[in-house]
Amino acid sequence: MLENTRELGGQDEKKGRLDFALWIKARPEHLMQWPSPWGRGFPGWHIECSAMSKKYLGNEFDIHGGGLDLAATHHTNEIAQSQACNHVNPARYWIHTNMLTVNGTRMSKSAGNGFLPEQLFTGNHPLLERAYSPMTVRFFMMQTHYRSTLDFSNEALQAAEKGFKRLWEAYEIVQKFSFDDNTVAADKELEASCVKLLAEMDDFMNDDFNTAKVLANMFELVPVINSLKDGLLPPGAFSSQTGRLLQTYFKNYLEHVLGLKSEIQQDNGKLNGVLQLLIDMRKDAKARKDYATSDTIRNQLTRLGILLKDEKDGGVSISFN
Repeated sequence: MLENTRELGGQDEKKGRLDFALWIKARPEHLMQWPSPWGRGFPGWHIECSAMSKKYLGNEFDIHGGGLDLAATHHTNEIAQSQACNHVNPARYWIHTNMLTVNGTRMSKSAGNGFLPEQLFTGNHPLLERAYSPMTVRFFMMQTHYRSTLDFSNEALQAAEKGFKRLWEAYEIVQKFSFDDNTVAADKELEASCVKLLAEMDDFMNDDFNTAKVLANMFELVPVINSLKDGLLPPGAFSSQTGRLLQTYFKNYLEHVLGLKSEIQQDNGKLNGVLQLLIDMRKDAKARKDYATSDTIRNQLTRLGILLKDEKDGGVSISFN
């Protein structure tokens, strides 16, 4: 924010340390340049964002995201120019995420530890032991508050995978329950505890989008759901009203608020078609005694958590790890 502290053209034209460029004069070799009343050039970094926000979201919108490092200068300048142009605050809430780290080291190009979402889903990166599903990655990220540092590691991703599976299984169990029309809870203390955990989830989301605490409360309810399933708790442990509230909250939060869904819900038809194609290609390769290709197909699928087992009758069974 100080004048002449960076090697950028036009710094000497600053009249105050908070001045910043809205339009930058382009050198002849610059890729971006357009005609304007101020000469051929291109928009400054800050004005680009205000212009795009206004075009696609209007003069005012609810939430503006971005990294924590953008708050001091970039977003401050966005607010200044948007207010000058539109006479209103551009966003009602500014949500700044903290840094990403990998095995405790900040993610950066220079460190060589950066990877793209697609690489997480395919496992195609030296730092990744295997692929992780989009839902696993989403769940993993929501277990940490957005303003806290998020550390990627294979151990953490695999733990999130198991946790997501456990939580989703409990959700599917509770949705199948048919609560009797009992108005009085057999276990009033348990009912009060469950209602409190559910109500707190609303409070946590209203308190700066604290998805980590929401998920923590849901995990506290998982043993209750499993105990009902296994008969360790009687069906009338709590009233039917609380039972239906439990079903509603799990559905609303997992599917609608957090945007999670079962892996099985992701177009099984196409997946099965692709799997069958790979199985046929592997069978053809084995028939041609091209065992290298056959093993490559099987090993790559294993890495993705899809296990192929050759049966004695010549068929192939499929299981998911």
